[in-house]
Amino acid sequence: MTVSEVFEPVSTERLVLRGYRADDVDDLLRYYSRREVCRFLFDDPWTIEHARKVVERKVSRRSLSDGDLALVVEYEGRVVGNVGAWSIEGTEHSAELGWVFSPEVAGKGFATEAVTALLDLVFASPSLHRVRAQMDARNDASSRLARRVGMRREAHFREDMWVKGEWTDTVVFAVLADEWSPTSC
Repeated sequence: MTVSEVFEPVSTERLVLRGYRADDVDDLLRYYSRREVCRFLFDDPWTIEHARKVVERKVSRRSLSDGDLALVVEYEGRVVGNVGAWSIEGTEHSAELGWVFSPEVAGKGFATEAVTALLDLVFASPSLHRVRAQMDARNDASSRLARRVGMRREAHFREDMWVKGEWTDTVVFAVLADEWSPTSC
């Protein structure tokens, strides 16, 4: 399957990556309402109203060729994280990834498994040359995840973002298509 086709769920050894559904609100709210989860994100902890709006917006985002692929990560029928890929404005050959996982599944390898599957999926597109991930430089867990899935740190921008009332640093990781081999992690 390429990312230009209609998205069908992807199964890994333990997980299912699938599109958002309206009934995902409670599972997503379970971790997005936690301050420690949102610490390095642009959002404050979610309310039920905000969760509903986000899910409603992401339900239709199922194709990177249309600009955005938004997926939840299920384990044993429960949403434990979410991953996404979106086109980088101004280029048709680059995409950016993002991810958030519930602290309840930390240390179990779910994030590595899910992001590896996402990279397999996006690099199935023959036109995609480069994938990057940007994050708050203080987010050590996300930096470690980027390295685990084979991304290389390319940049560290000092105090380049004003987020939640403070200047923050951004780090950028990336991997090229010719460096990626399916399920390489």
